[in-house]
Amino acid sequence: MMDSIDISLIDWSRAQFALTAMYHWLFVPLTLGLAMVMGIMETVYVKTGEEYWKNIARFWQKLFGINFAVGIATGLILEFEFGTNWSNYSMFVGDIFGAPLAIEGILAFFMESTFVAVMFFGWKKVSKGFHLASTWLTGIGATISAWWILVANSWMQYPVGMHFNPDTVRNEMTDFLAVALSPMAVAKFFHTVMSGWVLGAVFVVGVSSWYLIKKRHQAFALSSIRIGAVFGVLASLIVAVTGHISGVQVAQLQPMKMAAVEGLMEGGKGVPLTVAGDLKIPKLLSFLATKDMDGYVPGMNDLIDGYRKPDGTAVLSAKEKIARGKAAIAALADYRKAVAAKETEKKNASLKVLEENMPYFGYGYIGDTNRLVPPVSITFWSFRVMVGLGGFFILLFLAVWWFRHKGKYQEMKWLQKVALWTIPLGYIAAQSGWIVAEVGRQPWAIQDLLPLNAAISKLQTSSVRLTFFIFLILFTVLLVAAIGIMVKAIGKGPSPLENAKHD
Repeated sequence: MMDSIDISLIDWSRAQFALTAMYHWLFVPLTLGLAMVMGIMETVYVKTGEEYWKNIARFWQKLFGINFAVGIATGLILEFEFGTNWSNYSMFVGDIFGAPLAIEGILAFFMESTFVAVMFFGWKKVSKGFHLASTWLTGIGATISAWWILVANSWMQYPVGMHFNPDTVRNEMTDFLAVALSPMAVAKFFHTVMSGWVLGAVFVVGVSSWYLIKKRHQAFALSSIRIGAVFGVLASLIVAVTGHISGVQVAQLQPMKMAAVEGLMEGGKGVPLTVAGDLKIPKLLSFLATKDMDGYVPGMNDLIDGYRKPDGTAVLSAKEKIARGKAAIAALADYRKAVAAKETEKKNASLKVLEENMPYFGYGYIGDTNRLVPPVSITFWSFRVMVGLGGFFILLFLAVWWFRHKGKYQEMKWLQKVALWTIPLGYIAAQSGWIVAEVGRQPWAIQDLLPLNAAISKLQTSSVRLTFFIFLILFTVLLVAAIGIMVKAIGKGPSPLENAKHD
């Protein structure tokens, strides 16, 4: 692996990957959310036998299909970029990272592809029960797909279940269940998938409110709103709970990310939670991070300079970690030389030094301790946008549900407009969450194990820059096309529902 590399190559490679990931994440959350909504609505159709609910389910399935197709296209490019732009990463941990991606491709993707065909084209060809099962299995397939992707991502944040093989210079999996069922993976899965459900609910309620504003398909709109609002409240509350669980994990396993999220330069006991500016809630950050109002939370300077925990345990400074990382890298080189020269004693001595310092291996590629601090402003404000919008969604869903339950939502024109214009806010919240997760862990490709400058492929910067703009144009065209198709489908509306009831 490379000791140094052109910074502009790293920046353009990061920009290209971020571009692909963010475009991809415009489509995936909505498919996760609509999968549940259309499953619920078709279930009602099968139970009641009313064609009315069938028409509702088919309408939302149509919008699901548009997002599903574009999401696959962007997702495939994203996976290929690990091999093209981050080949050292793939070489170093491909034996582990590739496993969940392979399972996702073989199991979940084929499961989705099989049943999505039945869902779209099997209405008149299979029984109601089989079609309903296909609809649910399509959604389950999409959710399983998300599981394995998030297992892979969580492993990058918290690498477990592995052992470094100095003979192959690769990390190899030793415990599949530790990787697949990592506490961080479980929490991230529920938080991420439920955020997709929230977006789906926001989308359903917003589009349905537009029909009420236009006085079109009002029976369809009110029925969709009833389901969307209840579904949205439940999903939003789960997102809040799992978000807290993830926050505790970040505080324990990625303390620098937590410090950046809070803009916390100097740590201490009883640390307040910063809402914005000088507005702080006393001791709340300590409680959320440690479950103790007077718990100790390190700041960015503490993590760089080193500190002692309240129990007296010393935490190494960044310089000490870098020194131990360099010792690990040097020991690896010595080990390989000793193996080639068949010098058993030197080989064993080098292996011992390597194993002692391996937890800090990645720090050996860090030249400047300041690089260990992620971009604070974007992490700080993205977190507050995410949390603020999450709270807003709960209030919105509760208000919509209440007035719909009381039969007054048709009269609430202002609330209908708020619901409609909340749709883009759902996407902003989803993107903000990923910004916090990914920007907050910089400069690591794999936490503490491999920084970006050691993970990147040796490419011409001009080539990466060119493909960045090619992807930008391609993804933008796909996005515009997808929005255009969805707007056209929404404008056309569902099948005629003149005889449908509102309740």
